[in-house]
Amino acid sequence: MGGSDLHFKTDTGAVYVRVNGELIQLEDEDRFTDENFRKEISEILRPDQLKKFDKDLELDFALEIEGVSRFRGNAYQQRGHMQAAFRVIPYRIQSMEEIGLPVACYDWVQRPRGLVLVTGPAGSGKSTSLASMINKINLNEPLHIMTVEDPVEFVHDDAVAIVNQRELDVDTLSFANALKYVLRQDPDVILVGEMRDLETIHLAITAAETGHLVFATLHTVDSVQTVDRIVDVFPVYQQQQIRMQLSVNLIGVLSQALVVRKDGRGRIPAFEVLVANSAVRNHIRENKTYQISSILQTGAKSKMNTLDQYLSKLVEKDLVTYEAARSKAKDPNEFDRLVELATGVSVIKLRESLNGTTQLEKPSTPPTAPPLPPEVNTDAQTKPPIQSQPGVKGQPNRPSFRRE
Repeated sequence: MGGSDLHFKTDTGAVYVRVNGELIQLEDEDRFTDENFRKEISEILRPDQLKKFDKDLELDFALEIEGVSRFRGNAYQQRGHMQAAFRVIPYRIQSMEEIGLPVACYDWVQRPRGLVLVTGPAGSGKSTSLASMINKINLNEPLHIMTVEDPVEFVHDDAVAIVNQRELDVDTLSFANALKYVLRQDPDVILVGEMRDLETIHLAITAAETGHLVFATLHTVDSVQTVDRIVDVFPVYQQQQIRMQLSVNLIGVLSQALVVRKDGRGRIPAFEVLVANSAVRNHIRENKTYQISSILQTGAKSKMNTLDQYLSKLVEKDLVTYEAARSKAKDPNEFDRLVELATGVSVIKLRESLNGTTQLEKPSTPPTAPPLPPEVNTDAQTKPPIQSQPGVKGQPNRPSFRRE
């Protein structure tokens, strides 16, 4: 079926699967009772996990079925019934080229230090994008990669780099604990599964400041909100210090959403890319994050783009429908304007075509469009090889490394 999530609802005994973002009930599956479900899930969980669930009534865990896939699971209680949801984690890690990650990401994975944030709502593909970037480093750079996750999702085997993956409650007691001691474990690259609280955010920024390349995720929907969220977590008296640290150490923010493909073959990611150039750093430092949006809109030469620009590009390439893309747009009116400029077709005609009342007819010479985001990779073509830069591998702070 190509589903991404599996839901067991024990109060009704029904099973649901999420396909292309929509929940579908599996009618042919046998109904089950609360007792049956408890018995089955007890066979895949460790005794200490069951004990933790009985105490907290919540449990994150990872599950592997040999020859099938890995799964990220969450058990929870609902109206007195134990239930669970499972997310499929493929064995094979997709490459950056296959996913179609923006060009800026290829620069980020070469940086020796700094903070890269991948953001988006739950189920938007953040873990997949992070795994592909970590895999790129693993296959090409002789470095030490440390990850802290809850639970471990994509499994990375040692390639050119060595990879150590620590799971919360199995290998470490907390994200904060792991990040506190990771600096003594000689890492070059650190992946933080999720920046959940003040302490974890502070330690992640400190790790980047002390000369490590740090990747992390946040549940924010765009770049500006990401910067504000990080700063607002801290008490007022500490916020200016965090702005200074963030302005110096931030490399970029990748915000993403998934849109259903027009041909029905799954979903395609849409990205907003913020590259921390000197103008962005100044706005963060001076608490003028509201001005970052205008930099995003005009930053195509710096490999930046807004989510709405990227979505309009997908519509222009006929990869997604106008309606599906507009449902993910940050500013629907701005998105409409961009689509009209990119396609040369009025939004009214686009809506009429969806209703089947008119046929689209593109003008021979469409109006000039504003700067568009970097080309969307539709054929999974391999991008040009990354040129290695002398003096940027291994431990940072080399005199030969110079960056803006």
